[in-house]
Amino acid sequence: MNAPTDTAHPALTPAPWATDPYANALRNGHGPLFLRRTDGWLLPLDVERWCADADTADLSALRRCEGPVLDVGCGPGRLVAELAAHGHRALGIDVSEAAVARTLRLGGSALHRSVFDPLPGEGRWGTVLLIDGNIGIGGDPHALLHRAAELLAPGGLLIAETTAQDIDERVLVRLDDGRGGTGAETGTETGAGAGAGAGAGSGAGTAAGGTRSGAATEALFPWARLSTPALLRYARPPHWQPVDQWETGGRPFVSLRLSSTARTTNQSADAANSPPVISSQFPRNTSGESPLADS
Repeated sequence: MNAPTDTAHPALTPAPWATDPYANALRNGHGPLFLRRTDGWLLPLDVERWCADADTADLSALRRCEGPVLDVGCGPGRLVAELAAHGHRALGIDVSEAAVARTLRLGGSALHRSVFDPLPGEGRWGTVLLIDGNIGIGGDPHALLHRAAELLAPGGLLIAETTAQDIDERVLVRLDDGRGGTGAETGTETGAGAGAGAGAGSGAGTAAGGTRSGAATEALFPWARLSTPALLRYARPPHWQPVDQWETGGRPFVSLRLSSTARTTNQSADAANSPPVISSQFPRNTSGESPLADS
C-alpha cells in the first residue's frame, strides 16, 4: 500500500475548475484533460464518460440513493439528469459555470457553488454523492467527510467512488489539457474555493515529463486519491458506518451511513430552520425514495 502523502500548501492559490481547459473540454464533450502532479505525473480525466449518459456503474450507485440527493462536483450533470428523469429530487453543485449550464440544459437542477459554501437544506440531505473521484475535493479527506456530515441528515448516506489502486495520496495538482494550457498560463481569471470542482475520476495515471515553471504554479490546488480501504480508515465509527462496497465496470464504490445520533455544530444551530430542499429547484418526486430500478 502506498504511504499517505500530504504536500498541500495552504499559501498556494487553488485553481478552480472554471479555467479554460475544463470549460473547453465540457463544451467539446471530450478531452484531452489531465490532473498534473508537481512531479509531472498525469491522471487522465474521463471527460467523454462524464458528458455521456449515466452508465451501468453510475446506475449501480444511483439506485442506492435515499431521499433528496446532493451531487457534489456534479460536472456536466449526467447523474443529476438521470435522477431527475426518474422523478427523484436531486441537486448538483459545481464551481464551473460551464458544468452548471450543461446540467441545466440536460434537465437537472444545479447551483454554482463550492461544497464548502452555504448550501440549501444543510443537515437534511438524504444522500451525498462523491462520484468521479470527488472524494479528492480539497485534498483533505477529514475535512470533506466532516462537511458531508454537516450536509446529511442523521442516518443519511454518503456514496463515494474510490480508486482501484490501494492508495492514500494527498498531493498538489493542476489542470492540464496536454497542450500547455492552464488558466494561470493563459491569463484566465481564477477565483473559486479550494478543491470544489467536478471529479477527477479514478483511472490510473500516466508517467510524464517534468513540470512547467513560472505562472503554472499559481494554478496548483490540493487533491486526494483514496482507495476504499483508505476511505474506510478516515470514515470511522461511531460517526460513520460502512454499508456496502462494490465494483462495477472496473469502478469501485463505497457507501457509508452517518450515525443517526450524529449532529454537527452547524446542524444543531440550523437544522430546525433548514428545509429539506428548496422546492422550486427540483422536479416533482413521483417515484418515492428509490430513484432507479435495478440495472
